[in-house]
Amino acid sequence: MAAGAGSGAQFVDRVVLHIVAGNGGNGCASVHREKFKPLGGPDGANGGRGGDVILEVDTGAASLLEYHRRPHRRAPNGRQGQGGHRTGADGGDVVLTVPDGTVVKSSDGEVLADLVGEGTRFVVAEGGRGGLGNAALASAKRKAPGFALLGEPGDERDIVLELKSVADVALVGFPSAGKSSLIAALSAAKPKIADYPFTTLVPNLGVVSAGDTTFTVADVPGLIEGASEGRGLGLEFLRHIERSSTLVHVLDCATPEPGRDPVADFDVIEQELRAYDRVLGDRPLSDRPRLVVLNKVDVPDAREIAAMVRPEFEKRGLTVFEVSAASHEGLRELTFAMAEMVGEYRASLPPAEPTRIVLRPTPVQGKTDFAVRETGENTYLITGDKPVRWLRQTDFTNDEAVGYLADRLARLGVEEALRDAGAEAGATVLIGTPDDAVVFDWEPEIAAGDGVAGPRGTDRRLDGRR
Repeated sequence: MAAGAGSGAQFVDRVVLHIVAGNGGNGCASVHREKFKPLGGPDGANGGRGGDVILEVDTGAASLLEYHRRPHRRAPNGRQGQGGHRTGADGGDVVLTVPDGTVVKSSDGEVLADLVGEGTRFVVAEGGRGGLGNAALASAKRKAPGFALLGEPGDERDIVLELKSVADVALVGFPSAGKSSLIAALSAAKPKIADYPFTTLVPNLGVVSAGDTTFTVADVPGLIEGASEGRGLGLEFLRHIERSSTLVHVLDCATPEPGRDPVADFDVIEQELRAYDRVLGDRPLSDRPRLVVLNKVDVPDAREIAAMVRPEFEKRGLTVFEVSAASHEGLRELTFAMAEMVGEYRASLPPAEPTRIVLRPTPVQGKTDFAVRETGENTYLITGDKPVRWLRQTDFTNDEAVGYLADRLARLGVEEALRDAGAEAGATVLIGTPDDAVVFDWEPEIAAGDGVAGPRGTDRRLDGRR
């Protein structure tokens, strides 16, 4: 969501980002040569790793506008390995700074990370691993491989970034209730102020000090009835109060609109908050501490209305303040009351721990590293991370590399699994997904194992020779 603000700047709090991590560099197939040593052994090095795409919290960032304008980001690829055991260079990581309070979601809505705290990082797309050179592939039986492995492709995905303001206190209320004027009077914030609805098109943040307590206040754009269902502008900004520990109802006691009064306005906003309930720790949004501010009491009629409705709010157990953002009446008392609530909430929190980078490796699978499924008459589909990854590493223009793939699949147990599934000679075997698979003709009589390669780059099993 992007909205105009003030002098033409834009505020964006939701973007879809298309990211591509770097591909790994290919390994190198090379043989060491020097005088009197024409075949000095394999010396092809590994390819470099592709660059990651990383999100990092920067408290100096205030919007996601940069990614709204440039939604496609790509990390550099790793470089190819070279002869002489010269490993290819790694691709550089791309670090994308995001505001404090950014939530990262997958394209289907799954929350991947909640980024809070300066310097918090999240690797959102991992670069591909570099391919092994022939020096790393050499063995006692395959002394001079005539092939190398290809680098693996980096992750490619679409993610959604949503910004939720990190504020201690949220000012909520109808449009033109005076929230912008109030935050301007409480802090050094300079929001746009006028007397027409929906003046505020972006959440404004202000820093307020009361005694030894310093806290942030968010001026959340105006809500109206039905905001939780998408009416008006409220739904776009309700997420900005999810992190706030204290809510302050700013009620207009001088509204000229017929049928409006502070009590009715309060009930409407409360209903919208309940409809858009979220959880902060163990407290739903509807159960967080509240203060009621009867605003614009510098207007004579408004002061009378405030005096009339105040007993109704106090009867409900709410603390009420009669204030004027214009004359600053009642602001000192309100500021210290907010500071007290914020202090109580902070005291209830467990001791703060330094931000830690949490690694969540993929669980190690057991013996079922792959699965074989019959998809048609003598046709079988093989799925699994290892077979698919090995396919990506294989240079199919090199028969020796294809033979090495066959050896790896045989050692994994694919041949035996195909027999158990009822596959017969000449069966069509697909590895990958039905929409993107490599097709093989399965010949069980072709033996697997090292030591059957022909001249460099060939494999006699693949041309019918025994």
